[in-house]
This record gives sequence, structure tokens and C-alpha cells, in this order.
Amino acid sequence: MAPVATEVVTPTPAHQVIKPSAIQTPTYPEESATFKRPPANTLRRYERAGIDISQGYPYLPNKPEFVQDVEKLQTNLRNYVDPGTRADPEKKALFGAAKEVRDLSIHVGTEIVGLQLAELTDQQRDELALLVAERSVVFFRDQDLSPQKQKELGVYLGDGEIEIHPQVPQVPGVPGVTLIWERAREYQVKVPRGFRNAYPSGSYGWHTDLVHLAFPPGYTHLHQDTVPEVGGDTLWASGYSAYDKFSPGFRKLLDGLNGIYRSAHQYKDANDPSAPARHVHIVHPLVRTHPVTGFKTVFANRAMTVGIEGLDQAESDAILNHIHDVYEKSTDLQIRWKWTPGTSAIWDNRTTIHTVSFDYEGKGERHGTRVSSLAEKPFFDPSSKSRREALGLDA
Repeated sequence: MAPVATEVVTPTPAHQVIKPSAIQTPTYPEESATFKRPPANTLRRYERAGIDISQGYPYLPNKPEFVQDVEKLQTNLRNYVDPGTRADPEKKALFGAAKEVRDLSIHVGTEIVGLQLAELTDQQRDELALLVAERSVVFFRDQDLSPQKQKELGVYLGDGEIEIHPQVPQVPGVPGVTLIWERAREYQVKVPRGFRNAYPSGSYGWHTDLVHLAFPPGYTHLHQDTVPEVGGDTLWASGYSAYDKFSPGFRKLLDGLNGIYRSAHQYKDANDPSAPARHVHIVHPLVRTHPVTGFKTVFANRAMTVGIEGLDQAESDAILNHIHDVYEKSTDLQIRWKWTPGTSAIWDNRTTIHTVSFDYEGKGERHGTRVSSLAEKPFFDPSSKSRREALGLDA
């Protein structure tokens, strides 16, 4: 299945008033291996959007069997034009329509109040892309947003392409809208989470999505319709600021190096099917240049960056561990977001790592839909500058 956008399903318009007499309460199958009943908020959202889950939930695509199948998913070169490059630098259309715009920290995170993502004009979408490129993650509460409209926005931000994941649980009938749901996770990971084992030993869940692709996602949009009353916060860290934390000598060492990245899942080798399953690997710049801001950013994460091209493993580990420690432990370049039902977060997957705090321990559900907009092939421009250097913050 090629990771390209498919035809967008026309959703119920945002805020459309439906008369009670016109509403037919759907009937759903009993719980089974192919049907897991989603939370009440999710059901209401799907019913408004006309999404039929009666044939099974979640939708589970057929997982690729071989490494070679995964490597074929992205074979065509694409000339991605980031919509942020078209935006008004002052973002007058976006900010002028909002009730309030709040920066949540100095380095990362902005909340916009009073806008509906489903109703943005193309000009406002361009300015949103620019804002996310600059602030790394932008939040919108109280969204009336169907999965179809979420996908439509993702296709726009991806210049026509979103990732249609070949194996993770998805919304039926809306390819490319994947699920963030603990019950759906059971289909992929058999080891249950708990207080002591929320993540594999020695890691804390920090990651960047789909870095094994030739064209990894840029803008990523998670809408959570159901969240625990307490817990389940998500944290993001800024790759711009992590790079600026390094000494000039260490930055000079990193510039121009290529990292080795792996897939989250393992697959068999078609040339040796009896051999143990293995990850897909790819090479990208360890420091990449953002096409909109022109800033340098660290492009590494502890979960998926496994080495540095041309260096021994011990040498790679020493460099990468320092990068990860600065990125994960510098609280001044991080933001922690407390979700409420109906909230959307749109972040730049090129310039951040993120993790979820698994502190709700089964006390409440967390259910959301995610769309990943494909971006450019990662590149490094030797003439690009760091964020602080470009903005004159250390002058």
C-alpha cells in the first residue's frame, strides 16, 4: 500500500445542527476479536461524521511481511513545498481570527483560542504551518473536528500526501487516520504497560515518528476525543533549542554527520525468510535544516537513532547519548500539555521529540486520531544557522 493521500471523504460540516428526529442511534456488534467498542465521545464524533464502524473496529490493514515490502512504500522522489513558505510572516489572517494566542514557554508551544481547524481558509492554513514551524507545537481546544476534516487538513499540510500506515490500527473508511488508543495497541504489543514498565527499560518513550521513511512526516496532527480525567499528558522537546544547548565545538562536530535510523517494527527478509525478523534502516542528516525557518535542528531520538554513519558503535553511542541526554533532560526546552476532550495538537515532527506520561494506569481511556503529513527528504544546508544565532538571541 503506497503512502499517498486518497480521495477525501466529505464530512458533516462543523457545527451543523442535526434535529433530534433525524438522528438514528446506530447499533453496534458485541465485543469480539474484530470489534472493540470505542469510548462514548468517540462514538458521538463518528456518528456526526457518518463513519460506519459496524463492520469492525479498529480497521487493521494487512501488515507487510518483508523488509523489502516496506522499503517499496516510498520510492518516488517528491518535490515538497511546505505551505509555511507561502505564509504572511505576521500571520494576520490566523491571529486576527483568534480570540487569544498564548505562548506556553519561551522555546516551544503555543495555544490558539477561538478557532476551529475545520473552518480555516487556505491562507490561515499556510500561516498555521509557519507558526508550527517556528513554535514546534500548537494546540487548539474545543474542536468540532471529524476524522475526514482532520485528514483534509493533513493532506493540505503535506502538499498532497499523508502517510497511510501499512499496519497500525486506523479509522474505518478513512485511510491515513490512525488511532492512538490503548486497546488498539493490544493488536501490536503483547506486553501490557504498568507503573514499572510504561516503556522498555532504559528508555522513557521519547521519539520522533516514522524516521525510517525516505520522506518522514513534517506536520503531525493528533486529535484526542477522549482522555483520562487525570494523567496522560504529552511532552514535547525542541530540537532547535537542543542544538543551541551544545557547545560551538560540539555543534561543528555534528554538522554534516549522518545518523542511522530504524523502523519501530521488524520484518522478515524475503531473501532469507527463515532468518530472524529485522528492522528497516535508513540514513538521514543528524542535524537537518528546516525548509521554512532555515534553522538547524537536532534530528535524533533515543528510540530510533541507532548509530552514526562512518563511526564505530562505541563512538556513535558516546555522541548520541549526549545528544539524547540534553534533548530529554533539559526541562527549559520542553512543554507538558494537559489534554481535555476535543483538543488538537499539531507539531513539527522534524524539530521535536515527544512522549506520553503513562500515569493513568488504566484509570480512564485515552483515544485519539492522528494524521501525519509527509514532508521533504531531510537535508542539511551548511550555510544555515541555529535558531538563537539567526534571531540574535545571544548577541
